[in-house]
Amino acid sequence: MSETVHNRIAMLRAERGVSRRQLSEALGIHYQTVGYLERGEYSPSLYLALRIAQYFEVPVEVVFSTEPFPRLGSGERSA
Repeated sequence: MSETVHNRIAMLRAERGVSRRQLSEALGIHYQTVGYLERGEYSPSLYLALRIAQYFEVPVEVVFSTEPFPRLGSGERSA
């Protein structure tokens, strides 16, 4: 079983026009840590994961998952 934590940090940053540096300063972490998180090279502590979700004002499940997120546009559309 893989212990990879998948995330949508890059997508949320892009949607809201937030740079890695801006996010890192708001969270009190190094800006390179944001890149490590986005690439899945670093799994956040529970505390950091909750703070990231709080920053984006979404539930933590919107940002992080143990399963890969579906690619945008890959699901069926309902009318």
